[in-house]
Amino acid sequence: MSEQWLPTLITANPEEGFQLAIKLSRLGVKFTQPDAAVRDRLRPEYAENADSLTAASQVVAINFATVAQANNYWR
Repeated sequence: MSEQWLPTLITANPEEGFQLAIKLSRLGVKFTQPDAAVRDRLRPEYAENADSLTAASQVVAINFATVAQANNYWR
């Protein structure tokens, strides 16, 4: 991506922060595997795997923790 897609981690509230955490997580996958066809081919495999879904949730949680800290936990 050549355009600036993440100008700040600051969000108005925790809900927006969680949405940003999801975006960060999804873009992490996209940068790791830029071929959409490969991602589409692999999706059914991990979509039915509890360990894969738990790992994906952990990535979102880590990103949310980062966003929350950047926002001083919305105090």
